[in-house]
Amino acid sequence: MIQASIIGASGYAGGELLRILLGHQKVNLRQVTSQSKIGELVSSDHPNLRGATRLIYESLGDLKKCDVLFVSLPNGISMEYMEKFQKLAKKIIDLGTDFRLNSIQDWETWYQIPHKNPALLKQFVYGLPELHRKEIQKTSYVAGPGCEATVSILTLWPLIKHKLILPEPIIIDAKMSSSQAGNKATAGSHHPERTGVVRSYAPTGHRHTGEVEQELAVGAARPKVAISATAIQMVRGLLVTIHVVPNKNVTEIDIWKAYRQEYGREPFIRIIKQKKGIYRYPEPKILQGTNFCDIGFEIDSHTKRIVLIGAIDNLTRGTAGQAVQCMNIMFHLPETTGLEFPGLHPI
Repeated sequence: MIQASIIGASGYAGGELLRILLGHQKVNLRQVTSQSKIGELVSSDHPNLRGATRLIYESLGDLKKCDVLFVSLPNGISMEYMEKFQKLAKKIIDLGTDFRLNSIQDWETWYQIPHKNPALLKQFVYGLPELHRKEIQKTSYVAGPGCEATVSILTLWPLIKHKLILPEPIIIDAKMSSSQAGNKATAGSHHPERTGVVRSYAPTGHRHTGEVEQELAVGAARPKVAISATAIQMVRGLLVTIHVVPNKNVTEIDIWKAYRQEYGREPFIRIIKQKKGIYRYPEPKILQGTNFCDIGFEIDSHTKRIVLIGAIDNLTRGTAGQAVQCMNIMFHLPETTGLEFPGLHPI
């Protein structure tokens, strides 16, 4: 059995990790931490786990060595302690932002604070299995991608790689659920202020832009990405609608071929494009709790553009599920282990 521990398990991402790892056939979840809730049952924060575990939160100082350590801490914290974490486990998967970008200049541009451990940036592999499976198999350290970056990169990458679209402009309209803001209450998350909103909170300058541009830099292409993020009334899920310009005369057959060539054997990518029904295109509602990324597309002959649509559950495929998929790869397990849940309908 793989001995696993979680640092920072009281948040939504930590709770999703708990849910998945407790049901994983090859994992023994050894310890979980929360500095503010030491001694409390994890089910006090994650009531869906009542009866599933008697784990309690422990302090960082009480952590014992394990095979794999999941780090789920607020942005800017894990880089301060990562060298200490490396002494606890040979393999580490960091769900935060601190090691996602290869360049220290890019990191400081997008996060506007100095990086406190730039020497470690090159040790981490960007944890998107469809793009970096071979590197993940060999590495000891994985940086989990951001949820918006995950769905945007997966939706765009085959078309960029096969030169079916121009590298700019790429315009991403992202519809975000409330759980992406975490479990700390703010004025904006107060029920009267959050309910019913369609709130544009990052029309420009979204931090995941750096990740998307980094991962879409294929060959000589250096895409320019513009992300606009809007909060909507949805607890879990993320939908991106992406507007791109085709490279010359691109047909639907060309797009199908690109997606099938890159994703035909991928266990968690589904191309959704049906002629009838209410789920003709990707829909985050039916992806809750799953590790799937659903992708669709439409060619607009009137404006000479292609509209791409991608959907995920931000907490599963966008965070915890993807981290477990990376763990499976690192330990040479079938990638679907522990991630077999197909979702619910209706929900």
